[in-house]
Amino acid sequence: MKNIETMLKEGLIEIAKPKKILITDLTARDGQQCKLATRVTTDDLIPLCEKMDKAGLYAFEAWGGATYDVCLRYLKEDPWDRLRRIKAVMPNTKIQMLFRGQSIVGYRPRADKVVYKFVEKALKNGITVFRVFDSLNDNRNIEVACKVIKELGGECHVEISYTKSPVHTYEKWMHYADELLEIGPDWISFKDATGIIMPLDTYNIIKGIKEKVGDKIKVLFHNHDMSGTAIMNHMMAIYAGIDMLDTVLSPLAFGSSHPATESVVAALQGTPYDTGVDLKVLEEAAAITANIRKNYKKYETEYGGVNAKVLIHKIPGGMISNMAAQLKEANALDKMEDVLKETPNVEKDLGYPPLLTPSSQIVGVQAVLNVISGERYKMITKEVRDYVEGKYGNPPGPVSKELIEKIIGPGGKPDYSKRPSDSADVNEWDKAVKELGALAKSDEDILLYVLFPLQAMEFLKARESGQLETPEVTPGTEEMIETRAGVIENTAPVEYDITYHGDKFSVKIEGVTPNQEEGKPRKYYVRVGGKLEEIQLFSKVEAIVGGAGIGTGRPISSKDKATKTKKGLETGDVTAPMPGKVAKILVKEGDKVEKGQTIAMVEAMKMENEIHASSAGAVKAIYVKVGDNITPDDPLLNIA
Repeated sequence: MKNIETMLKEGLIEIAKPKKILITDLTARDGQQCKLATRVTTDDLIPLCEKMDKAGLYAFEAWGGATYDVCLRYLKEDPWDRLRRIKAVMPNTKIQMLFRGQSIVGYRPRADKVVYKFVEKALKNGITVFRVFDSLNDNRNIEVACKVIKELGGECHVEISYTKSPVHTYEKWMHYADELLEIGPDWISFKDATGIIMPLDTYNIIKGIKEKVGDKIKVLFHNHDMSGTAIMNHMMAIYAGIDMLDTVLSPLAFGSSHPATESVVAALQGTPYDTGVDLKVLEEAAAITANIRKNYKKYETEYGGVNAKVLIHKIPGGMISNMAAQLKEANALDKMEDVLKETPNVEKDLGYPPLLTPSSQIVGVQAVLNVISGERYKMITKEVRDYVEGKYGNPPGPVSKELIEKIIGPGGKPDYSKRPSDSADVNEWDKAVKELGALAKSDEDILLYVLFPLQAMEFLKARESGQLETPEVTPGTEEMIETRAGVIENTAPVEYDITYHGDKFSVKIEGVTPNQEEGKPRKYYVRVGGKLEEIQLFSKVEAIVGGAGIGTGRPISSKDKATKTKKGLETGDVTAPMPGKVAKILVKEGDKVEKGQTIAMVEAMKMENEIHASSAGAVKAIYVKVGDNITPDDPLLNIA
């Protein structure tokens, strides 16, 4: 095959034959995940889903990925109920989910039985299309899922995940395509989850895959827009022969997300590649999406737009936002640039994995730990250990020998010949049934617990006791008219710099709820250091700027004043290096421990981080329990 560079020199470029380009819209899953931290409730998604059912899409992605986790962790919703409700209002459209291969929607490989059960229940509850991928492109991790999906009547789309590295050559992409041909999916998706592929590479790779698969399998293109080149890549993919494109409605499009559905449809309208999608319906759906964005503005970050630095660090926008949040809570936000510089080093040490879930979390969290601990690999997450040992699959390139020896021991060699699922607990389903007991009302409840035990147990107990409360969504904020400081008298500042204990912060008030409801706080949205925060404020005294009018509001209740008290640190106290949730306590009071022994696990940034004993001794006291939220200021236990 001639590459496009040669064709350009010769003045002869091959253009794909005319065909209808199909569209899968990702707004309800990937769009809100990229831009709004996946926080949109099912109630707010339903009108959008109902409208998009009339658009003429190939499929609509509304489930899987982070939605499953976030429903449990933050929204206190049943993700299975979300799927059923969406399917009920979309009878004419295929519902699509993102499926992380052997890891399903979690962060580590699961037993084959769990994969089978999940696919079975997903089909029953409304999924038709499964987008299946493995973040290492180890296709052993997708074989079981693909087999089960096709056996049970689903539609299997398998993904090749793109990255740039010394080991990821054109020949490597074609090798992955050859492997997928043997698996025999319905579609192959070429996926750039970070947004770093360039137009000529897009053409060459898509054309190569299309020539390889012929008429056996259709090919689609999935391209985030962090580097700002995605819309160009879409056109090059069309010229190379692509069959379908992934898009997101304009209010949540571009940057960390995808090209806008309306833009792509309009660009192709009346051409030989016309999509046939109804622009009028898209316009109405975009209005619904714009309102969603307004209501969830507090979850936007400065990392949602185009940022060419992604070409260096290769971290998706959502992952950078998580990093910023963790660094802030660890009082280390000033180290963000150091983390971005360290990330490519960790990526190289781990054999250049494409940075998407879970490899993006594995690399990113380790980079954060390397920076805030002041020493590379002083602390190593459980996931990095498992990765190096081969429990996630075969890394694309060679893993650092120094890191292997640090984890396995001098002369140690990891075994990458085994399927990752071989290390999974084959009895995890039966254990979940026993541990949940009467809390589990269905197989779907058991799947919640197998995949996210801490979050599922909290959710199921709250549901059983009738105490489930979905977080309230603020319906928009008032717009403020801004002017340059000092121009108009009797105005209050909404953007300013403050110095606090010698540290300088840039502050901007972005919005405020229209009024303070009886018994509820008024909410202000304040951007501090680039991150938008929600402040809940009970007004006690208000003043007219420049005047003497003063009014007294309701007094603050003792409940509103309540704050969590922290135990002061003492000699022997053990803390976590970053904020998170206690996942496991591996010792009990009175146990003798050695220096460096793993004594607890803290879940942070969705990874399990090992907490080690800083000295040898006996466990004098344990201050926390599984499920507790902790910060670096909170002692976990004390070693005498």
